Amino acid sequence: MAAYRSAAGFQRVLHAVKVIKTCKKMGIKTVAVHSDVDSSAVHVKMADEAVCVGPAPTNKSYLNMDAIMNAIKQTGAQAVHPGYGFLSENKEFAKRLAAEGVSFIGPDTHAIQAMGDKIESKLIAKAAKVNTIPGYDGVVKDAEEAVKIAGEIGYPVMIKASAGGGGKGMRIAWNDEETREGFRFSSQEAASSFGDDRLLIEKFIDNPRHIEIQVLADKHGNALWLNERECSIQRRNQKVVEEAPSTFLDPDTRRAMGEQAVSLAKAVKYSSAGTVEFLVDSKKNFYFLEMNTRLQVEHPITECITGLDLVQQMIRIAMGYKLQHKQSDIPINGWAIESRVYAEDPYKSFGLPSIGRLSQYQEPLDLHNVRVDSGIEEGSDISIYYDPMISKLVTYGKTREEALKKMEEALDNYVIRGVTHNIPLLREIIVHPRFVSGDISTKFLPEVYPDGFKGHMLTAGERRELLATAAALYVAAQLRSQKFLGDLRVSVVPAESRQWELCVELDKGLHMLGVSRSGNNYTVEIDGEKVEVSGEWNLASALLPLTINGKHRTLQCLLRTAAGEITLQYLGTSFKLRVLSKLAASLSKHMPEKVPEDTSSILRSPMPGSVVAVSVKPGDNVAEGQEICVIEAMKMQNSMTAAKAAKVKSVHCKAGDTVGEGDLLVELE
Repeated sequence: MAAYRSAAGFQRVLHAVKVIKTCKKMGIKTVAVHSDVDSSAVHVKMADEAVCVGPAPTNKSYLNMDAIMNAIKQTGAQAVHPGYGFLSENKEFAKRLAAEGVSFIGPDTHAIQAMGDKIESKLIAKAAKVNTIPGYDGVVKDAEEAVKIAGEIGYPVMIKASAGGGGKGMRIAWNDEETREGFRFSSQEAASSFGDDRLLIEKFIDNPRHIEIQVLADKHGNALWLNERECSIQRRNQKVVEEAPSTFLDPDTRRAMGEQAVSLAKAVKYSSAGTVEFLVDSKKNFYFLEMNTRLQVEHPITECITGLDLVQQMIRIAMGYKLQHKQSDIPINGWAIESRVYAEDPYKSFGLPSIGRLSQYQEPLDLHNVRVDSGIEEGSDISIYYDPMISKLVTYGKTREEALKKMEEALDNYVIRGVTHNIPLLREIIVHPRFVSGDISTKFLPEVYPDGFKGHMLTAGERRELLATAAALYVAAQLRSQKFLGDLRVSVVPAESRQWELCVELDKGLHMLGVSRSGNNYTVEIDGEKVEVSGEWNLASALLPLTINGKHRTLQCLLRTAAGEITLQYLGTSFKLRVLSKLAASLSKHMPEKVPEDTSSILRSPMPGSVVAVSVKPGDNVAEGQEICVIEAMKMQNSMTAAKAAKVKSVHCKAGDTVGEGDLLVELE
């Protein structure tokens, strides 16, 4: 098998790493393709060979078929695994590979074309007796036709890219105005992401679950369904947390969905791993949504409960082997949860992209039953050019409760510094009573956080724990600074104190604390309540494992300054505190406070990205809520609007500009 060379992973690092690992296991040599900014990426280091296919923009590298075909010829690769995105569902690329006698580790061009077009796939699904969503089966020509069709179907409707996937080019419209706006943005996003701006419209199933069936089919007419994945926790139609199996399905519904998924796969003579996605209503009626003719990002949770390596199965199928298993061989062993860890700010629309360099990075791989699929390492750069996913964090347990507890522990032990990340949101989701009980839908996030995500809301007991930890950490740091190689720095200093009076500030609230110490154990008195905090107090470690009132907690100290400022990651959320001595606290009231900026008169970019369009010029009058400009980040377009009715004073950007988070875009009078 060593001579069977696979050009693995042009989707990009995260996905390529998984493919390369499986190829190594199978004795297959690999060639990694990469853009110039990915020259030091993990998959490049792992592969036997690597070829640069162009500069950072995807249309000049990972979507550049000519460059990739040249890389294949140059290295003599016999097969290509396309990963999860980019050209993985591009029929033209599959045709070019076939013409050169190179195996495409995926379905044939007919299946890609049939299932890649949402309009055609819906017609095929109907013919295969698969349940489908009511809607318009043709291509929508313009915004006015979209309004007419939406009126006939009945609001709400979903406007979506015909050639789309991954939540790109999708908008929900509840009225005519939203339909016109949705048509404009969806067509622009579709053209940007897929090079195809065609749209379709269908009935939006209110309050649904998003449940998908993994299928596996060979070139000999055999097909299996590998159970389901619950993918209902989403933001902007993109998945955030997935699990397998679903808490909602009973065996009969699971079987019916699986059989329909296999029926669809056989109808298009599908051969490879693929995913049939369904919307499921509260009465367990299910409707075909789309078929992804590729490996899904969330495939690891299916691997956990079935024991199958899906990449290995795809390679075997591409080589012409029959499936090794029958339907009766496919188990559901235990429970698996996947959290998508993103370089995103979860406090902005549940996640707007963040960029930067990973100054510190430590995966929780020392924990049992934890899997991390990532393509980055300490020092890696997160740029504006690609999807901001850092990793897929997967936990497994014999029961769902066990898998969820393991996920809590894994998130607390995951160290990511240098970029803003979404771990605060992920941790809040998995401990929320609605999620724990299985009462979820695709509307979970906006329903649970109608005013946006604000981080963990501390109970009175948790607040005391946090204050006590900050105080104990402050004292431990003070004591360490007095010693060198275990001895006091100055021999004539007074004997070490064992009692401290401190003032801790949290959320503008001041708390007087009394702290006493015995070895590594601290007793902190807050408002008449005592909190016991103990640990090794290794202040050089990124993790701070402590026992607080008998409970094990893992915190992270993100910042600690000589001025007493301490930032702690506690229960997933970062909290800023300030610890002062009693004297310093009495003097701090004389310090002037910084006046906050008037954000109603200025518009700053909420994220790094590029300016797609600017709709105003100096002197224009704008109404509250009027669009001022459009920012695109990671192929997602975001409309920036005026916070108040005013005249435009100045414009600091133009279409085509690259902007950073917080950059000034427009000033109003």
